[in-house]
Amino acid sequence: MSASNRRARLDRAHPILSIRRQCEMLGLARSGVYRKRRPANDNDLEVMRRIDTLFTARPFFGARRIAATLTAEGFPIDRKRARRLMRLMGIEALGPKPRTTQPAPGHKIYPYLLRDMRIDRPGQVWAADITYIPIGKGFLYLVAVIDWASRAVLSWRLSNVLGLDPRMDASFCVEALEEALARYGRPEVFNTDQGSQFTGAAFTGILVAAGVRISMDGRGRWMDNVFIERLWRSLKHEDVYLKGYADGLEARAGIGAWIVFYNEHRLHQALGYRAPMAVFREGAAAGACGHVDNALTATPNPQRRALTTCPQEEQKQQQTGFLAA
Repeated sequence: MSASNRRARLDRAHPILSIRRQCEMLGLARSGVYRKRRPANDNDLEVMRRIDTLFTARPFFGARRIAATLTAEGFPIDRKRARRLMRLMGIEALGPKPRTTQPAPGHKIYPYLLRDMRIDRPGQVWAADITYIPIGKGFLYLVAVIDWASRAVLSWRLSNVLGLDPRMDASFCVEALEEALARYGRPEVFNTDQGSQFTGAAFTGILVAAGVRISMDGRGRWMDNVFIERLWRSLKHEDVYLKGYADGLEARAGIGAWIVFYNEHRLHQALGYRAPMAVFREGAAAGACGHVDNALTATPNPQRRALTTCPQEEQKQQQTGFLAA
C-alpha cells in the first residue's frame, strides 16, 4: 500500500488510538502527518491548466516537450516541474515507452485481450479511463465508462475529493462501474490501463463476480486509449474550456448536460453520422453484430461504414491524422 493510501487511513478523531500509535501501525513518519501538505498554489493551478490545454491538443507530448513549449510561449517551466504536475494530474504521453502505467504493489495484472479482436457490436467491449478537470481554484478527476463499438458513455463520475491523486480514492471509479452494469447489463470484455484505481480488488472484483473478462493495456498497446482520449478532447474543447466551471457543482451539471448531448444528439462520423447511444440501443435490441452492421451499411452514402472491426486496423488508418490534430 502506498504512503498516500496509508496516510488516508489515519483517523485524527479516533477515541482510543493516538496519532503516534496509528503512525507506528501504518509505518508513517509523524512529521508528514502533523505537518499538513502545502496545497497547490495559484501558480501551480495555472500551470496545470496550461498543461491540460496543451496535452489535450497534443496528447503525445511528454514532460520535456510540454516544458519547452510553455517556455517558448513565455511561461517558463522546467521539465521536473512539468513531470511532477503531470503525475499529479494523472496524465502521461500517448506513445511507446519503456514501462506502462504502474499498478499498486500486490494488485493482479490481467492480460491484454483485444489484440486482433474484431469489435463490431455494442456490448462486446467496454473501457474506462480517468481525466483531469480544472475548476475555479482547484481541479477534479472524471472517470467514464464507454462502449467501444458505439462510443456511447454508459456512466461517469466526478471525484468528490478535490485535488487528490485518484489512486488515493478509487471509489468514484467503482461507483461508475456499478452504475454501468446495473443499467446496461454486462459486456463480454472490460478494458482499462494498469492504473491502480482499475487494478484494485474493489474494481476488478465486481467484474469477476459479474463474469466479465478483464483486459488491461500492456506494453506496446499505447494506441488502445485513443477512443476515450477523443472523448476527453471533445468534452474539454466543446464544454469545459468554454465554460470555465467555478466549482464541482457547476462542473457536474455542465458535464452531465454535455454527455447527454454527446450520447443522444452529437452525430459521429465513424458511426455513419448517428448518435452513439442510438447505435448502442440498436445493437442491444438486435442482440447480434450483423444487425448493427447492416443498419449502418445499407445506405449508399459512401461516408457511412460499419462499426469498428479490429482496433489495430482503425488505429493504423487514423494514427497520423490524430497525432497531427
